[in-house]
Amino acid sequence: MTTLKKSDFYFELPQELIAQDPLEDRSASRLLVLNRETGAVEHHQFQEITNYLRPGDCLVLNNTKVIPARLMGVKEDTGAAIEVLLLKRRENDVWETLVKPGKKARPGTKLLFGEGMLRAEVMEVVEEGNRLLRFSYEGIFEEVLDRLGEMPLPPYITHKLADKNRYQTVYAKYEGSAAAPTAGLHFTETLLQEIREMGVETAFVTLHVGLGTFRPVKAENLLDHHMHSEHYEITEETANVINRTKKNGGRVICVGTTSCRTIESAAGEDGRVQAGCGDTEIFIYPGYRFKVLDCLITNFHLPESTLVMLVSALAGREHVLAAYQKAIEERYRFFSFGDAMFVL
Repeated sequence: MTTLKKSDFYFELPQELIAQDPLEDRSASRLLVLNRETGAVEHHQFQEITNYLRPGDCLVLNNTKVIPARLMGVKEDTGAAIEVLLLKRRENDVWETLVKPGKKARPGTKLLFGEGMLRAEVMEVVEEGNRLLRFSYEGIFEEVLDRLGEMPLPPYITHKLADKNRYQTVYAKYEGSAAAPTAGLHFTETLLQEIREMGVETAFVTLHVGLGTFRPVKAENLLDHHMHSEHYEITEETANVINRTKKNGGRVICVGTTSCRTIESAAGEDGRVQAGCGDTEIFIYPGYRFKVLDCLITNFHLPESTLVMLVSALAGREHVLAAYQKAIEERYRFFSFGDAMFVL
């Protein structure tokens, strides 16, 4: 197989197709259905996804919850503005963070947020220039964060989010993400109920999405790219539902690339999903053989991103890029608050 290059996954995207705001009705987004065998494309509304689901199928959803991880503060000594993004909790009050501007956040630097309601000290600089911060506060950290923090919207979204809940799925449960598993944003409680009543099972995994999701691939040769690590958990119940679905000939349909990466990381070579928790750095690109996943519901991703590479591993690069071209011609909305694609 020829060496895959980052530039093989490039496409030209008009700026105005980047969705800046969520739709009022989650399930009113559009749905592009891509047949991965033929490359044929159909255009629908998201709620029509029920036409493509069958009794005995299983939807795998990521129930991680986004924390309001963006904090705007000042340096205690100079009052200079500083922005902190919480990436990963290392221990109780110690977080790995992204600090801007980083040059001003040397070890020992003290930071204030909300006029001192929350304080932090830079402990050390770790890989990729991230900072370890130790926080101090009165009361419960999550409550303080809820008052002071903002939703960590991706850099390409410039509008302010009026309602924090619109960057959460309706089934978000376990806090820990720095970004939403956006393919799930299209589901409403009503639509999920309708799907269950059809005889489709739902199984939940938890993968806390890191900011690495948005980190650009720098290496031109894909083999030189190192994936960021993300923590996941799969319950015994979820593993049983997925394994039973496969055994009975149903399809395992992942909602989002995060659900896909979770179950593929937790599966043995025999395709059986193991319950448990761990960290995954799985990088899925063309040539990868899927062990569990049969179909994928996903949003439209950035050019040259690891996410567009994952979708290409399932449907073939040519099919995916041709489908993206059609989506651009049809003025689909792209990225986190954009429309959806169903690869079957």
